[in-house]
Amino acid sequence: MSGIELRSSAFTDHAPVPRRYALEGENVSPPLAWSGVPDDASELVLLCEDPDAPSGTFVHWVVVGVDPHSGGTDAGTPPPGGTELTNGYGRPGWGGPHPPPGDEAHHYYFRLYALREPCVLPDSPSAEQVHQAVEQAALADGTLVGLYHR
Repeated sequence: MSGIELRSSAFTDHAPVPRRYALEGENVSPPLAWSGVPDDASELVLLCEDPDAPSGTFVHWVVVGVDPHSGGTDAGTPPPGGTELTNGYGRPGWGGPHPPPGDEAHHYYFRLYALREPCVLPDSPSAEQVHQAVEQAALADGTLVGLYHR
């Protein structure tokens, strides 16, 4: 599945995420833009995850209920219509990259899913719970990967 083009004016696919968006920086969410959302999508779900985390895949951002006609979001703001769920740091909203010092660059997968029906998730979902919830209802998706190391 694919079809959605997901991009950021802050970094390109498989390029470094600027420090501003990291936990030790300003810890603001990066700007995102998207296109190619199917007309029959009822909502978008945004997930940012780090599968390279030492304790297993770490959730940095989950937003449900995003307006499928929105086209993107500015830095430091949730996508239009979206509800930010609790991230791996135990706080709602964005939690920036913070890999262990000395690790190779971690991969931060920003995934946007267009769903045919609303998604039901717990308040603090794991990446696996998000993947399972969107799997059946996804019409299209898009991925943008950022890199970060300390």
